[in-house]
Amino acid sequence: MKKMSMFQNGFLAVLIILVSGFYSCKENPKKETSENQQTEEMEIEATSPSYKLSLAQWSLHRMIRDEGMDPYKFAEKANEWGFEGLEYVSQLYYSELEKDNFSETAMAAFVEKCKAESEKYGLENLLIMIDGQGDLAATDQEVRKAAAENHYKWVDAAAALGCHSIRVNLNGTQDPEAWVPASIDGLTQLATYAKDKNINIIVENHGGPSSNAQLLAEVIEKVGMDNCGTLPDFGNFCIKRKAGDYYESNCVEEYDRYKGMKELMPYAKGVSAKSYNFDEDGKETTIDFARMIKIIKDSGYTGFIDVEYEGNELSEEEGIVATKKLLEELL
Repeated sequence: MKKMSMFQNGFLAVLIILVSGFYSCKENPKKETSENQQTEEMEIEATSPSYKLSLAQWSLHRMIRDEGMDPYKFAEKANEWGFEGLEYVSQLYYSELEKDNFSETAMAAFVEKCKAESEKYGLENLLIMIDGQGDLAATDQEVRKAAAENHYKWVDAAAALGCHSIRVNLNGTQDPEAWVPASIDGLTQLATYAKDKNINIIVENHGGPSSNAQLLAEVIEKVGMDNCGTLPDFGNFCIKRKAGDYYESNCVEEYDRYKGMKELMPYAKGVSAKSYNFDEDGKETTIDFARMIKIIKDSGYTGFIDVEYEGNELSEEEGIVATKKLLEELL
């Protein structure tokens, strides 16, 4: 075989370098693109909200009322099911508190027991849902004042427990024109007291005009206090019922729940993921949870989301677990 000349050797070496460089350049952009894509995905993941789940005690109301479960087992059960936060329901303790007419001693005992249980299981106390303590949206000024003052003890209890809020109702009149100014006044009185206690006063869409999200948003806007907001609930958008009541008879007029959630989320200091029933794939059959979660994320809300099962087909435990699983999949 003939030996190559010095020129040929040099030419061959240059050619090898050029070819190697060509393939190297073809490979490197792919590698760099892959690395950049991974970095971008990590950045998106890092900036996406990380939500914690809490349990609304109303999910256990049948266990407590019908099956005799001690309401102070709330933290134990929530911990068993893997929750991180607790949302108490005042009326589930009334059989005990009413015996002493909600005295300071009785309220202090309530706080002490709840706090001990939450600390035992390492759970965060978030809020107390208050019912039956007076009408903050009554048309009569004196009735509103008495109702606000009747809620003071629950503000104090929430502060002692380490909660951030109490949830109140705005029932009162079902005439929107009278309801709006009455609600503004009632909330302002209570929020003014709660401000120095670092407690928020939050309103749930809970029947009547309060389930008209546009009206409720107007009320919160006009109160104009940082510690006054909303607790948007996926399921409570019935504006009018057949018998004129708030909770019992058949609903004859309902506000668009997805529109309502969008309108209430800017003021949200909590969110209630209400559920009723599930199909064989684990999806909620009444409410589009995926759509609701998108609304929550788009609003910029980053707080707890609570599980509030209110269905009849599953047991309370099964419904709680099913709701939690669905939320975890979507979040």
